Amino acid sequence: MSTFMAKPAEIQRKWYIVDAADRPLGRTAAKVADLLRGKVKPEFTPHVDCGDHVVVINADKAVLTGKKLDQKFYRRHTGYIGGLKEVKYSTLMATRPELAMELAVKGMVPDTTIGRKALTRLHVYSGTEYKQVAQKPEKYEF
Repeated sequence: MSTFMAKPAEIQRKWYIVDAADRPLGRTAAKVADLLRGKVKPEFTPHVDCGDHVVVINADKAVLTGKKLDQKFYRRHTGYIGGLKEVKYSTLMATRPELAMELAVKGMVPDTTIGRKALTRLHVYSGTEYKQVAQKPEKYEF
């Protein structure tokens, strides 16, 4: 018996919708990262991009447990001297909750070409309305 290896031409991509309301941000991001990579499929092959499309709704209603809302920062650097920019997650969740979810998912996919390609299939919305209605995404429960 030989090991099954998926071929890129044989990959069937599905559309899933994940509701992040009243769920921890990190746990939701971990499940979304698994869907984007294709790890929930029985034909998962590590060196082939076999993930699905994921639409995340209600990103503004995702919760951070403990004191993370006040103590956690989103940090980035401009590249210039003294160019460290930091924003508290309480401010980030109030102004741009989509970015908070995207950053959490980005940290959970591999930093390779497959991971970067997987992130293009992620669509995050802060409310319940989304643009991918024509693709008929099915609800993913975890």
